[in-house]
Amino acid sequence: MTMVLVAIAMVAIIAMAALSIDVVTLYLAREEAQRSADAAALAAARVISLSGATGDPGDATGDWSNACTTATQTAQAVANQNAVGNAAATTVNVNFLYNGTAVSNCTFSAGNAFGVNPQVKVQVIRASLPTFFSRIWSRNTNSVSATATAEAFNSSGSGAFAPNGIVPVNPRCVKPWIIPNNDPVNNRGNTFVNLGDGSITNPGIQVNGAGRGVIGETFTLTSACAGGRGRRGRGCNLLSNPPAAGSYIPAAVVTPVSAYPSCADDDTFQEAIGGCDQNTQYACGVSGGASADLAINPARDTSAAAQCLINNAGPDSLDTSSFPYRIQAGTANPVITSGVVTSSTSIATVPIYDSTRPLQLTNNPTITIVGFLQVFINQANSNNGSLNVTVLNVAGCSNAATNPPIPASGTSPVPIRLITPP
Repeated sequence: MTMVLVAIAMVAIIAMAALSIDVVTLYLAREEAQRSADAAALAAARVISLSGATGDPGDATGDWSNACTTATQTAQAVANQNAVGNAAATTVNVNFLYNGTAVSNCTFSAGNAFGVNPQVKVQVIRASLPTFFSRIWSRNTNSVSATATAEAFNSSGSGAFAPNGIVPVNPRCVKPWIIPNNDPVNNRGNTFVNLGDGSITNPGIQVNGAGRGVIGETFTLTSACAGGRGRRGRGCNLLSNPPAAGSYIPAAVVTPVSAYPSCADDDTFQEAIGGCDQNTQYACGVSGGASADLAINPARDTSAAAQCLINNAGPDSLDTSSFPYRIQAGTANPVITSGVVTSSTSIATVPIYDSTRPLQLTNNPTITIVGFLQVFINQANSNNGSLNVTVLNVAGCSNAATNPPIPASGTSPVPIRLITPP
């Protein structure tokens, strides 16, 4: 009787073990599909963030569709690079969301708000998953799917749509070049961001230098301190107070700087430029949200560290002849020496401050950060610490935010994040 009972029980035990193996296989495939969807959504949102599409919230130049098409291609490529069940996904669906409306063909209707915190929804489907034992009972194939939604978060003008008013952003790894809120290209009294609501003053995208939008502007960023290369001990003698448009003052860097390349010396300001300064905080929209450092002259350190940052012997280059802009790898790129890349050390985030009033002439005057500028550094001048830059994106938070909520942090002024849409 024992042998008969064991034989009968073995059938059930083996069946359950076989079913468990197949169920675990499906669960693992589901987790792989979720990771693939997450990576694809974040990659697409990053393309939108770098493209500057959020710098044209009204689509005045009609370039949203181009950014959407490139983001779709990126999401599909990233999803297909991640194996699900030991093979590429069967289907990758990419949709873009605005105001609760999904768009899959990159055709946007007039008056939509895609440029305000655009969202990318990616669905990864893997059909015909192999099973080991369940095929005994059925020849039907199994499939898994996963969905992820990422957002490119731009706080500019957020008071018009955010339920809690203006939402400031506090990026990390910001370069310590604080620039006045004066656009040196659209210099007819124009600013980068509106001080009242944080909106972008000159929204729009330039292609091949045509247009008056801020995205795509190229200008030379120079030191606001007298003395050219100078030595740090002489301090920053301001050429004008407030500093002129297109100039920068040194930020007070908080030690220690968490990461920096080997070509930077032991100077904290230089390390913050050449590497990633995670400790210095720039609180956007808060009075006294940052401090300048007028005890140093930043030109010499900027010259040395910026050349190190962008691999000046063979830097990456930015092609603005079409939109979205394309970043071409330079001969000194540490990953590849030719071809198009989506990330570059030549991309930097710099803080914008409220320059309506002169700076206090103390070593560490406090200032109010009103936004951030994301720029591509085309060239670092070895003589006077000047930088030739092209604007990639703008984010503003105004100077009127009170009791701001917890900010969305990131290395970009338009950070990306995974979200759960309502």
